[in-house]
Amino acid sequence: MANHKSALKRVSVTAKKNLNNRVITSRVKTAIKGFDKALENGDKAAVDAAYVNAVSIVDKAAAKGVIHKNNANRKKAQLALKLAAKAN
Repeated sequence: MANHKSALKRVSVTAKKNLNNRVITSRVKTAIKGFDKALENGDKAAVDAAYVNAVSIVDKAAAKGVIHKNNANRKKAQLALKLAAKAN
């Protein structure tokens, strides 16, 4: 364990940031699962709303630096492909 005051603070701050990042990452995964569930059910309005919600949450996570912007773009592209495939 850390002995210096600054090292103790770093441990505390890192723990808080880690918890916040896990919350945001979990929110991204939940939004994507919600989109997939809506896609299975087939309700067009619910699918569109879930897609917009998922993209928004992914963008916010990328803006906060929790996930890399390329990771966010890949997730959004996967969502768009699923949406386009279901539309046909």
